[in-house]
Amino acid sequence: MKITNRRSSLVNARKQKGWLQKDVVEKLSNDYGISITESYYGMIEQGVRTPSLEVALAISALFDMEPSKIFLNNNTTFCCVG
Repeated sequence: MKITNRRSSLVNARKQKGWLQKDVVEKLSNDYGISITESYYGMIEQGVRTPSLEVALAISALFDMEPSKIFLNNNTTFCCVG
């Protein structure tokens, strides 16, 4: 059984702001019109669920982080475009 890769940068960003998961869910709703449950957000942090693009972009904006820093696997390579 494979252990999922926890999204540590997302957890750390939330804790640095002193927010609970509940706070993130409320801010997503109030600031971006995104309605998700605390349970679902927790699964996003745990790496169990991958959010839709809309939710991922709202979370990234909320924490002022690049989406790739939160949601892409660290082993992902980027192609160089000339």
